[in-house]
This record gives sequence, C-alpha cells and structure tokens, in this order.
Amino acid sequence: MSLQKLFSCHLILIPAAILVAESANVYYRYRMSRCIYSSSNISDMVYFDNYYFNKYLFIQFDSTLGRFVGFNEYGRNLAESWNNGTIVHEERAVVDWFCKGNAEFFDDSISDKSVKPKIKLSSATRAGGRHPAVLMCSAYEFYPPHIKVSWLRDGKLMTSEVTSTMEMADGDWYYQIHSELEYSPKSGEKISCMVEHASFNKPMFYDWDPSLPESERNKIAIGASGLVLGIITAAVGLIYYKKKSTGRILVPH
Repeated sequence: MSLQKLFSCHLILIPAAILVAESANVYYRYRMSRCIYSSSNISDMVYFDNYYFNKYLFIQFDSTLGRFVGFNEYGRNLAESWNNGTIVHEERAVVDWFCKGNAEFFDDSISDKSVKPKIKLSSATRAGGRHPAVLMCSAYEFYPPHIKVSWLRDGKLMTSEVTSTMEMADGDWYYQIHSELEYSPKSGEKISCMVEHASFNKPMFYDWDPSLPESERNKIAIGASGLVLGIITAAVGLIYYKKKSTGRILVPH
C-alpha cells in the first residue's frame, strides 16, 4: 500500500450542518462526506456520504454498494426513496468528478513537502501485563501528520495486543506517534515495525533485534566508549613519556 495516498485517506469533504432548536432542547443534524483511498493510482477510491442526527448515523451513501443504506426505520424509508430517485445517480458520480480530481490535486501539492519520520524501536517492561515483552515503535518529526504504524511477526500482520496513540503535534509543524506491541517472545522469530507515510514511496520495515535487552546494549555501548577513551589516553601518555625520555642526559656517579 502506497502511503503517499494514505495522506489523503480521510479527506472530510462537503461538511454541512443544520441546527434546529425547540424550547430548551437543541438538536443537531449534520452531514459528513469522505473520500478514502490507498493505492498509488487512486483506483480504489471509495466515497461515503453520512447523515447524522445527534451523533447517530441514520443514513449513508456507500459508493462500493452504489446506493444509500438506512440504519433505523426513518433512515431505511429515506434510503428507499432516494435510491429510486435522481439523487443516487448524482452520488455515484461524485467519486469521479470530485474525489479523484481533488485527490490528484492534493497529492501533487504535498508530495514535495513531506518530511520522513525518524523511527525508534525500544523495549519496555510492564507489571501485571498479559505478556512478558513489550515493544515500542516510535515515529518522530514527520509531516504531514497522516501515518500508519503496523507490527509484523514473521511477515504476518498482527492485529491483537497492539495499541497506538494518535498523531501528536510537536509544536513545530512536525508530528509524532507511538505504537506498542505486547507479546510473548519465541526463539527464531522476526518482529518488525512497518511504517507507511507520504514521504516514503513504499512501506518501510524496521526489525527488532532481540539478542540483547536495550539496557544491556546501552551498557555495552557506554563500556566500549570508555575502553576506547582509556586506550587513547594511555597511548598519548606513552608517547609523551618516550619524548621526555629521549631528551634526558645520563651523568655517571
């Protein structure tokens, strides 16, 4: 799946709201339309036109079905009427003249302004968890904010025991997101974090190395740095000592 197209996955289009007030009660009736796609050639474009009353969806046009669907008695009666009229034909045409046209325009306008995310894989421990291991896949400093982070286990997508945050603004036009996987490790398995974003022309995979816990890897890195520094210091001292020794004159007693 090309994530350049996932950037525009949730275009909220043609918003409309009607406010009806009666005595002390206030009722809201509003309409929300979405064009959703993920392929690079927008061939899988889907259009939904939703009608709500006080947060409850009562009728929806679904372009994959090509008709309206009602979700309560009133919505079903309305859907039957609209599906037999001209409005259903107008809704079917929206995919081509509105959704696809706007998707191409938005893709061209943001494709050269995207910033690749910085990815970090880390492990954590959680008291009382159902599984002994917890992995965190974090993406930092990316733009635009729409991104998809998934987990793979031996190449298979994992859908359970996965929790993710929403995209969070850093305050400097960049965004971050964190996805957590709770699992029971198995010998020889391969755990990968898959990241899809508008800045990538294909999904990127980041493999977890379970050979050492992160804390141990940090200790080894710090110890190795200290060892290298010690060797350098000793070498400098030895060179200085030899230079001083060659300049001495020995006087017999």
